Amino acid sequence: MITFIHTLALSPNDTKISIFNRIGSPLLLIVLLLYIGFRPINGIFIDMTTYAHIFHRYLSGAYEITSDHGFSYFLLFCTKVMTLEGFFFLCACIYIIPLYVASKNWFPNHYFFAFLLFIVSYSFWTYGVNGIRNGMATSLYVLAISYHMKNFKKMVIFFVLAYSFHTSMLLPIMAFVCTKYVPDTKKYYFFYILAIALSVTMGGVWENLFAQLGFADERFSAYLTTDASSSKFSSTGFRYDFLLYSAAPIILSGFYKYKSGYQSLIYDRLLHTYIVANAFWVMIIRANFSNRFAYLSWFLMAIIVIYPLLDKNIWKNQFKKIGIITLLYYAFTYLMFFKTAI
Repeated sequence: MITFIHTLALSPNDTKISIFNRIGSPLLLIVLLLYIGFRPINGIFIDMTTYAHIFHRYLSGAYEITSDHGFSYFLLFCTKVMTLEGFFFLCACIYIIPLYVASKNWFPNHYFFAFLLFIVSYSFWTYGVNGIRNGMATSLYVLAISYHMKNFKKMVIFFVLAYSFHTSMLLPIMAFVCTKYVPDTKKYYFFYILAIALSVTMGGVWENLFAQLGFADERFSAYLTTDASSSKFSSTGFRYDFLLYSAAPIILSGFYKYKSGYQSLIYDRLLHTYIVANAFWVMIIRANFSNRFAYLSWFLMAIIVIYPLLDKNIWKNQFKKIGIITLLYYAFTYLMFFKTAI
């Protein structure tokens, strides 16, 4: 609400906005690190209890190096030099700080707004406190692409780190590489529509196909081939609600590019990566734990929504509309939380 009021009352070049950006951003970062990093280890967060159990197993010497080599060695290192509480705090740092740095890389003068949109995203909380390893991997990926056009070596290093923390990151990494060779956005729109059609008409064919291809690892293959259980979802089958949510930034990108005439090579590659990764999820939407596949694109949603508005002036009263979009974007997260709570 404070940010929303700022956008209504001030202009983007106002001195107060500059001060708000410089002070508000690190303050928000510190609060998040403390709040998420020092949450209680008492069974409230199911996956967190599992990570605690693995930490103690590594601590006792009964460890194994899994296919996520980077995370396995990271966990082993942490057991040697810190407590369990320190481990979870460091995980929070790896999850949150890359989003802060990436926002600053993209928008030096207005990085607070990009960072804020990242943290009010629907999946942000979940992958900070439960899907911890996946969350860290996606944040490292975001940091990697923020160095695109600036520092190729850093981009590659963080891509490798992201993949080593969670092998599922191979999908968005490959998608990003492919976008270099297919630059036409309309082809991606067509591909996305085709993915929806194939998913609706061919049912579970794609789950079995991707499982046989050995995508990522045994864990994800099991998700693909196990029947979705109503005990794990509020509803099962073809999730039209999640599809609409996923398609919203793609529709918005059409307004940016074709109605407002926005052009940006970096944005195009981000958008195309999101479409490819999300199209994959659409095709296996009926799979068990399909939300984990959806997250392979959802973690990019915030930047797809906000990038053009912080990059160039393409709308009348654009700064005010940034505030409105931020409020609406957060409203969905809040309403979904409220719906789950009741």
